[in-house]
Amino acid sequence: MNKFVVRHGDTADGVFDLVVTPESAGWGYSSLRVLDLPAGGSATFATGEDETVVLPLSGSCVVEVDGETFELAGRRGVFTRVTDFAYAPRDARVTVSSAAGGRFALPAARATRRLPARYGPAEGVQVELRGAGQSSRQVNNFCTPAAFEADKLIAVEVLTPESNWSSYPPHKHDEAREGEARLEEIYYFEVADGGPGFQRVYTSGPGREIDVCAEVRSGDTVLIPHGWHGPSMATPGYHLYYLNVMAGPDPERAWLICDDPAHGWVRDTWAAQEIDPRLPLTTTTEASQ
Repeated sequence: MNKFVVRHGDTADGVFDLVVTPESAGWGYSSLRVLDLPAGGSATFATGEDETVVLPLSGSCVVEVDGETFELAGRRGVFTRVTDFAYAPRDARVTVSSAAGGRFALPAARATRRLPARYGPAEGVQVELRGAGQSSRQVNNFCTPAAFEADKLIAVEVLTPESNWSSYPPHKHDEAREGEARLEEIYYFEVADGGPGFQRVYTSGPGREIDVCAEVRSGDTVLIPHGWHGPSMATPGYHLYYLNVMAGPDPERAWLICDDPAHGWVRDTWAAQEIDPRLPLTTTTEASQ
């Protein structure tokens, strides 16, 4: 078993379908849990040292944080809508309840500051169309430094149309230097219609040995402590979704990356190409059945 690939159900614990902590990942900051609630179900947990976002993957919920209540409209699934979300600070007590049931991602990061609990409306999420041609993808920037205040947490959703590549050119963020930040990263995947996708991660220098070229399916997760990562490949017939969770030790909360110089030239080809007309795959309006 590859220690960087967490298969669906491998770390399930009670109501949590996925549990990745800094301790289990062997790093210091980034974490992710996926909460799977039945109809009428609820779960209560303490955030401890972590600031946490409640992000509906499917279904709606009510989030209670230290006496404040946030109603999340959510969505039917990750390929149907850009969702709203709630932020819970460190040292808080959180209850998530869902009348109809659903799955809720809890991206988190070790935090030093305690910020206010807040609601993040779907209409406030910055939807970016990135790349061009078969490198076109949609990025929902719901928790980036430019979009939402947090202490350490950076999190985005990426939707890649079938047959396209994203996280491309391959890039890294494992050194503290100008133009690059140190960020541990988690990729959590959903694939439309039960299909497969693929993820590549590889060594970026001495002491950062890693070699992943893995098929991923819904519920699978890839851990990236270091190294070049990309492409994320959407196979023909199957749209690909992934949730990126990032945090690291640098004092500034910044999303700064460095392209693999062997492939960075690909960016220069985008100016002559159109963005894939299938994008955006989702908006703030729920897609029809």
